[in-house]
Amino acid sequence: MHIYFSGIGGAGLCPLALIAHQAGFTVSGSDAKQSQYTDYLQKNGIQLHIGQSADQIAAEHAKNPIDWVVFSSAVFITNPRNPEFIFAETNGIKTSKRDACLNMILGEKKLKLIAIAGTHGKTTTTAMVVWLFKELKIPISYSVGAKISFGPMGEYDPNSEYFVYECDEFDRNFLSFKPFIDIITVVDWDHHEIYPTRSEYKQAFKDFIAKSRQTYLFAKDAEYLSIGPSQSVSVLPNTDETLENIMLAGLQNRQNARVAIEAISRLTGKTCVDLIEIARKFPGSSRRFERLANNIYTDYAHTPEEIRATMEMAQELSDKIVVVYEPLTDRRQHYMKNLYTNVFESAKKVYWLPSYLAREDPNQTILTPSDLITYLSKNTPAVAAKRDKELWDNILVHANTGDLVICMAGGGGDSLDEWARQELTNKAK
Repeated sequence: MHIYFSGIGGAGLCPLALIAHQAGFTVSGSDAKQSQYTDYLQKNGIQLHIGQSADQIAAEHAKNPIDWVVFSSAVFITNPRNPEFIFAETNGIKTSKRDACLNMILGEKKLKLIAIAGTHGKTTTTAMVVWLFKELKIPISYSVGAKISFGPMGEYDPNSEYFVYECDEFDRNFLSFKPFIDIITVVDWDHHEIYPTRSEYKQAFKDFIAKSRQTYLFAKDAEYLSIGPSQSVSVLPNTDETLENIMLAGLQNRQNARVAIEAISRLTGKTCVDLIEIARKFPGSSRRFERLANNIYTDYAHTPEEIRATMEMAQELSDKIVVVYEPLTDRRQHYMKNLYTNVFESAKKVYWLPSYLAREDPNQTILTPSDLITYLSKNTPAVAAKRDKELWDNILVHANTGDLVICMAGGGGDSLDEWARQELTNKAK
């Protein structure tokens, strides 16, 4: 079967394309722009092209007939009449989002799904569960929405019994699955264009939990969702001796490790003590408080709750924190602007960049950095900035004088994260 991935450079499709390739399917695809993820796929033997035109997909179809076009939600939302969709429709080619493709692979390979869901911490927790399995020498297949140092982003192991999946709630993706186990990280309202009210967001998580054979989550999140312990729902205390013994930076990281350790302990029979020792050596994942250079870090934080967690982690390392913040999408800002308030109060300085635009509502006014800064407390030393030589020079001055600089950005290709990496590459030449 030839599967063509439209939007192959996205965090959801990139690992899925790798998995399909390793599972024996013919894989090709396209993306609107080149990124570190498209480069990563090409280095791993995936054929793709940049740009999404009828001519390009037609040429791919002529070389080897395409059986299935799998598209990302972002591609569909941006342009429901994408030329690749029209080509597929005209030529009678099956189309679907990624959930149908993954469910096909799970069914064909008889894999039990371990789903990691939650508003924050999914990527790190998914990577940590994969790390635990690998260190235990238990074969595992998985999909992680970021690069990891101990394996590819997506991997299919024919000897595995379980598939670990970063199961996100955007576009209600997670409701397409029936997990053998699900692990819930922090739950807080997000994706407001999909879930217009907080109660709708909560209900989606409750529906997801109802579809799962066994759920693990903290008491604070169970309370937030108004659910209690049961035969199929294991509710962990908000703090206990196991949590206190997990020596990882950042309370949220320690909490995510705690719930993951509980689930894997019960699944494998390994003691929590043994798993804590493995978790302590967890090397992390790309863009999750990742060190790019001396005193320069990058992080995916893009909601007030995530920002607070990242700031808390940074404060464990330094009392001189400088933030470069690129909000993720303008549409999010219209819902979140009143929630920023004091999230950056502990920072020495904040450079606020224009929002990373994607899937925007044309009826909403674009909020500028100066607009959004007005929602911060008066004690926050924030300035409007843009990605240019002046900003980079300021970053280097801060880093060289001992400040800890965190670049916070949730965008993909051509985001603050990619810009910072490129600037460091240029500096090294």
